[in-house]
Amino acid sequence: MNEDIDAINRMRAITISREYGSGGGEIAARLAKRLGWHLIDHAIVEGVASEMGTSTLEAEAHDEYTEGIVSRILNSLQYLYPASTVCAPPEAFLSDEDYRSAVSKIVRAAAVSGHVVIVGRASQVILAELRDVLRVRIIAPFEKRVAYVMQREGVDQRTAESRIHMKDHDRARYLQMEYHQKPEDVHLYDIVLNTSLLDLESAVEVICLTLQLKARGLSTKTGELGPAAGQSRYAGQLEDFRPLAS
Repeated sequence: MNEDIDAINRMRAITISREYGSGGGEIAARLAKRLGWHLIDHAIVEGVASEMGTSTLEAEAHDEYTEGIVSRILNSLQYLYPASTVCAPPEAFLSDEDYRSAVSKIVRAAAVSGHVVIVGRASQVILAELRDVLRVRIIAPFEKRVAYVMQREGVDQRTAESRIHMKDHDRARYLQMEYHQKPEDVHLYDIVLNTSLLDLESAVEVICLTLQLKARGLSTKTGELGPAAGQSRYAGQLEDFRPLAS
């Protein structure tokens, strides 16, 4: 057990990408609590909105979409991680390029601090090159997500469907415009979990197990990882391939 804890402690972060209504935010919160790690999610947006004297609705309108919230989140992270966050005045974030750079600095600063669960913010792309980061995607069928939103947010079916379409569109547009990636690209993630098959607590268990396994592999050279590791050649000639056309 201690070996598993030591291995996990070598990991910097877990990124959680999620379809709206899949339970990804709740999974991230439970995961952070289980590990004793810091959660970076929508709660920061709410806290910053309060500190800056603006409304949460205004903050939400910019979060993961436009540049307005960046300086507020940056200021919040300067409070949380003063040693690792780059200081910059709010007026510095004007262009799309500046915005993208600011988001990258925020996410990287959190990862440098270590032991964080980051929800969204293109973190699966920004931290893609780091081996000590586990990248997770949470999905569910549309009808299951509608039921989740109706139950959790106390809205009717039409409102739930509208919110899902809007949030999914905004998040996909953000990732496409700023990073030229699509959130549904499975190669952006180490693991994709479908919460129509797993309850939320089981999803947390699977992520923790995957975190342990990825942590154990940190001591192995990248070139020695993959499905070929430890495998021998097939005993006979494969029969399910046709000859290549000349």
